[in-house]
Amino acid sequence: MDQLNVVLLFSDEFKICLQSNDGRGIVYQRSGERFTQCYMSQMAVTHTSADVTINKILLTSLAAGTAAITVILTYVYYRKYVRRDVMPVKWRPVGTLQQINIFPIKSCGALKLNADEFIECNVLGLRLLSVLDRALMVISDKNEMITARKYPKMVLIHTKLVGNTILHITAPGMDTLELDYAYLSESTLGKDIHTSVWDSKVDAMLCGDKYDQWFSYYILGKERGLKLVYYPYPMPIRNTVSRLTKEPYLQPEDTGTFGDATSYMLMNLSSIDDLNTRIPRPVDALQFRGNFHLKMYKSQAYVEDKWQWIRIGDAAIFRVVAPCTRCIFPNINAVTGERDPEGEPLKTLTKYRMVTRYSSPALGIHLGLRRAGAVKVHDVIYIEDENEYRMVSRYSSPASRIHLGLREAGAVKVNDVIYGEDENE
Repeated sequence: MDQLNVVLLFSDEFKICLQSNDGRGIVYQRSGERFTQCYMSQMAVTHTSADVTINKILLTSLAAGTAAITVILTYVYYRKYVRRDVMPVKWRPVGTLQQINIFPIKSCGALKLNADEFIECNVLGLRLLSVLDRALMVISDKNEMITARKYPKMVLIHTKLVGNTILHITAPGMDTLELDYAYLSESTLGKDIHTSVWDSKVDAMLCGDKYDQWFSYYILGKERGLKLVYYPYPMPIRNTVSRLTKEPYLQPEDTGTFGDATSYMLMNLSSIDDLNTRIPRPVDALQFRGNFHLKMYKSQAYVEDKWQWIRIGDAAIFRVVAPCTRCIFPNINAVTGERDPEGEPLKTLTKYRMVTRYSSPALGIHLGLRRAGAVKVHDVIYIEDENEYRMVSRYSSPASRIHLGLREAGAVKVNDVIYGEDENE
């Protein structure tokens, strides 16, 4: 059995947050007398959800607020849930970072950024000073997530950072709303709201009445009905949304704050250019809500489907963990806040970009952060060098050829044409 020494950060009736001696963060969620580990942060070695029993000594220690405790993780658990995934040594440049998008409020407009600003990439998502990507979310009076899919005018809510902690929030016909992140972290701590992002449950903190009234009036035209909440934790605590649980490289810490799936998403502008040749009215890349816009050195649409690793600049490294499947959101014009009357671009994407296992079209790739770092516009974007012998994670060995299983018998001869599956199918 492996023993891990940890320090108690905080606990309540719903969760326990710990910090391990090797720098990892651990969150346990209570379920009766058991706790479910929903997050253990480590870039190279991570753990997925599993039930573990906390003994009476541990429970007593937590109740007493003891500073240090010991959590026993079994060897079987370690072998079953630790995934090995080897980071590339060699990289190949493919283009530059054309645009960075931080969305302070989920489903609302992007933050106005200066081109020369360095943006931090951490396990929760993109951060500029106090502003964290999608750390604010609008919910209903029933604590249900509210998005622009139902209320398209939400994309016209824009934000601007003033100083280090003040966020100005604007919308057509509304007075400017001022939000102080310092106030959120101090004055509302402890006011828990239990909500969810799709089927992934998460706790949040109320921002306050004046924010609730502002968003209720703009979105609903009423004084009440909506609430603004804030993600208060220093680490991801959400479970992975159910539709992505079978993705082999997706890790628990990739969920981030209130994002739909992961903390990071990249759009290849060449792919959007190709899409725009197929639809009657071109769409802006911002309609796809990506954090990173990649401008390829050589225009190549949809090549991102095959990538495994991405590095931006000198430091930040990401694992490609899933395709970004599309719903009706990209049909909303980011400038006018109106839906496309013909259901584009989703209608066209459905014709040629379907992903069978999701029954949805895909455009863009979800990323999981594997090495933190700062990025800025015009940074070079690299992918893994396909000429390097890559380690096969499930075998921890390099591979240079593939084994085949016969599915349909037939005769072959030298100089026959060899086909692969059509990646656009």
